[in-house]
Amino acid sequence: MKICVLTLGCKVNECESRSLITTLREKGHDVTEELVSADCYVINTCSVTGEADRKSRQTVGKAIKANPEAKIYVCGCSSQRDSSAYEKHENVVFITGNGTKSDIIQYVMSDIVPKKKDFTRDIPKHFEYLAVPAHEKTRDYIKVQDGCNNFCSYCIIPYVRGRSRSRDIDDVIREATISANRTKEIVLTGIDVSSYGKDVGSSLKELAERMATIPVIKRISSFECTVIDDELLSTLKSAGFCDHFHLSLQSGSDKILKKMNRHYTTEEYMDKVKLIRKHFPNAGITTDVITGFPTETEEDFSDTYEFIKNVGFSDMHVFPYSERKGTKATNFPQLRMDERRRRARVLGVLKEESKSNFLKKQIGQTLSVYYEEDMAGLSVGYAENYVRVYGNGKPGEIEKKTISEIYKEGVK
Repeated sequence: MKICVLTLGCKVNECESRSLITTLREKGHDVTEELVSADCYVINTCSVTGEADRKSRQTVGKAIKANPEAKIYVCGCSSQRDSSAYEKHENVVFITGNGTKSDIIQYVMSDIVPKKKDFTRDIPKHFEYLAVPAHEKTRDYIKVQDGCNNFCSYCIIPYVRGRSRSRDIDDVIREATISANRTKEIVLTGIDVSSYGKDVGSSLKELAERMATIPVIKRISSFECTVIDDELLSTLKSAGFCDHFHLSLQSGSDKILKKMNRHYTTEEYMDKVKLIRKHFPNAGITTDVITGFPTETEEDFSDTYEFIKNVGFSDMHVFPYSERKGTKATNFPQLRMDERRRRARVLGVLKEESKSNFLKKQIGQTLSVYYEEDMAGLSVGYAENYVRVYGNGKPGEIEKKTISEIYKEGVK
């Protein structure tokens, strides 16, 4: 049977989809991640923004267009949040959310259309163990945690993913050992990796310590600044983790951070940035920022602009605020969407300036680069601080290279 697995959203969704793909292939099916004509489609949806919900629903329509006779199986955050948005399609024969996504396998395998469509359950309370995904890309992503306890006032994820729950540390190391035999880089990912271990008497530090024996480049997908301290940074360095930190910010205004229910101030955040640079002097520090959050004034936005400028991020993701029904922030006074987008464009310019300044600092530095592919006569890869590097290296190999100039969106 020809099966198409389509994934929207985060790396956690990608990990889960790749696990499903591995199991389906082991059962003898022809599985692709390309949107082509297939006998059935598995759509792993996203709900982090209104746009993500819209794209998830659109993907169902695209699958039907590719094969009007196909059976469609829907799972993920968007269907967990609102399964009714998918029930109207006759082709959709199975809907679940984030609990037991593996149930899809048995229905696809049996090729039996369920008597009802909606199998969405309460948000999951336990970590769901899926098959170790086959290696398909340059680096392996390993899901170590799911859910979130932070309940930021703008975020729907705790309501569709559930509370934070950690994967057994021995099981993480088991998969990491398998990955180390097929890739040179591993990324530990989750919905809130910083909370790893808190529910099982462990910690992110202990996980990093255990990963020290895995002989590959190691990254952590993102950090909350609240977990950064000397002890963790020393452990990450001694365990061979990269000098790249995706440190979520969201706003550079203390007033807005409080309204967002973020648990730090800009002063505390800056202290953590300085601490990172003490341990990792050439660290790439990336972040996310939301513009036009409810009640954000011009002064608040100006504070954010100046704070970002002072931090000197190596790169940023900038998003205009998106209302999520069911979150606290929807009850706050809202800004016009055109103003949210205008502020995002302003920060987009600052993002490019900040990135350019960081790239200039790489000139003359000797960096360890993991080359991934050939592109227009050059090899392309990433340095450990997540700077994109163009050069004459061999794809699939790690090489020390001295940076000579800024090139395209990276360095050469």
